[in-house]
Amino acid sequence: MTIKDMADILSAKVLIGADKLDIPVHTACCSDLMSDVLAFVDEKTVLITGLTNPHVVRTSEMLDLKCLVFARGKIPAEDILESAEEQGLAVLATKLTAFTACGMLYEHGLRGVPVPTAWDDGEEDG
Repeated sequence: MTIKDMADILSAKVLIGADKLDIPVHTACCSDLMSDVLAFVDEKTVLITGLTNPHVVRTSEMLDLKCLVFARGKIPAEDILESAEEQGLAVLATKLTAFTACGMLYEHGLRGVPVPTAWDDGEEDG
């Protein structure tokens, strides 16, 4: 799946990074808690969130993420978009809830980032 495929599936508006739509994506993470994202994401991925503060862009930079998707019709402030553009991120906005967006992407083959748990039995969950 590419970022363009994601945008089409989510009927998302491309806010930043129209030149990055051909980048492939293999996993996604959905959270409004950037501490969870920092703790559990260790691969280049897509972040789906409803949080529109500067922490989202900082987290994306630290993890070298490819794309941010803002859910629930939220559009971040111009300074946040400028920071995302400086980092080379693609930024999308969808009117869908994060739950629905994740479900639609999963249905089309995008999987979640594997997260180890205390009861980890070696099997991967999506």
